[in-house]
Amino acid sequence: MGAGHLGKIHLRLIKELSDVYEIVGFHDPNTAMSKEVAKEYDIRYFPTAIELIEVCDAIDIVAPTLSHFDIAQQALRLHKHIFIEKPITNTLEEGKKLIELTHEAKVCAQVGHVERFNPAFQAAYPHFEQVMFIETHRLAEYNPRGTDVSVILDLMIHDIDIVLKVVNGNLRKTSASGVAVISDNPDICNARLEFDNGCVANLTASRISLKNMRKSRFFQKNAYITVDFLERKTDIVQIQDADPTDPFGIVINAGENRPPQQLIFDKPAVQESNAILEELKSFAHSINTESKPEVTVEDGYGALQVAHQILDQINLTNSIFAA
Repeated sequence: MGAGHLGKIHLRLIKELSDVYEIVGFHDPNTAMSKEVAKEYDIRYFPTAIELIEVCDAIDIVAPTLSHFDIAQQALRLHKHIFIEKPITNTLEEGKKLIELTHEAKVCAQVGHVERFNPAFQAAYPHFEQVMFIETHRLAEYNPRGTDVSVILDLMIHDIDIVLKVVNGNLRKTSASGVAVISDNPDICNARLEFDNGCVANLTASRISLKNMRKSRFFQKNAYITVDFLERKTDIVQIQDADPTDPFGIVINAGENRPPQQLIFDKPAVQESNAILEELKSFAHSINTESKPEVTVEDGYGALQVAHQILDQINLTNSIFAA
């Protein structure tokens, strides 16, 4: 459902998974473009969303955020499995209703928080213990695509989902600032999330940068973990008591009454994989095994809740300065 830039990527990858999926067709409201896509990919085009939904077992919703809920509810009312791109919906009210419809339909519903499947994050994940400080930077060059929503719902929500996945605590306080520079919605934002276990996460997202960056840093007792989502690299620096028999060890003075500490550098193996392909495989696996999706609608709604808290903080701050 949807044949824009990301939609075409999904169509191509689903065709590669011919042993898992059989493509019935696609729908996009842009008729002229859809005819070209139908010819290029040799896939049937359906003039309306409901015509496609009626003949499918599962729907892949890769449409603008503003239309997510409308398409999803049509599919769920006909008991169709849904894969829905992030953010799950535009509003919290839509998100709540979508969860209710999913439970009523008793189908598989997965949200496209693709960074969960990024091989760099998957390589790092087993090493997370009690993360206590997180710093994320997600920067992108300006592209009009996606500006129907704020940079929080467009980009930062990826990192919100990762933070919620990693932190063992409940969100206690949110503060944020953001500015609309080119579009009508915030294009750059910094947010601070404070959790009840003491963990703090500082998130920065921009879609008006001169370079692309998707990097997160995680700090926990005796370890520093960095994940480069763009370059697909993971580095871990651990601290342990110095080994006096290691002539090449990097030793630091930990202060009085503490033994010397040694830095241990580790670069976990990162498997070559396509994150979008992996999440589509995961969706099919959940359907076939009737198992819980890797990213549930509750997960998607949780990230959306935090995103809206950030938006509320920005609106509050901007209204105070405008007064």
